[in-house]
Amino acid sequence: MDLAHSIASVLRRLTSPVSIFDRNPPEAALGHLALGTWGEERAARHLKRHGWKILRRNFRAPGGGEVDLVCRDRNTLVFAEVKTRRSEEMGRPLDAVDRKKQRLIRQGALYWLRLLEMPDITFRFDVIEVVAADPVEIRVIESAFTLPDPLRY
Repeated sequence: MDLAHSIASVLRRLTSPVSIFDRNPPEAALGHLALGTWGEERAARHLKRHGWKILRRNFRAPGGGEVDLVCRDRNTLVFAEVKTRRSEEMGRPLDAVDRKKQRLIRQGALYWLRLLEMPDITFRFDVIEVVAADPVEIRVIESAFTLPDPLRY
């Protein structure tokens, strides 16, 4: 294969969308966004198998705030952050959900709650860890963080 065809082949692999139905995680060359998308799909399928209802993926509130998965677990509304890692050599995925990230998730969640106009609704903030090892590990950390008191929405 000549150089032009080799380059074209690599570029096609790098720019082609990752199939969310791939069993294996995307190649490292595709970057962390592709791995994150793959992990979110795996997490959503895992939650559905456990009876959760996925209401929205990648919810972005106007003016800031983001939630990877808005779900319902029985009678509880769940705002879930999905963190995917290839391994835990550098720590758990949960460790990446720092105060700044929690603030963005809370902003998105509060906007969602304002849209519902249901102040008595039960909700929580979960983190879903996806470790793309063999086999893939998915862990749900329920109530990983809370709203600071007092806070009104």
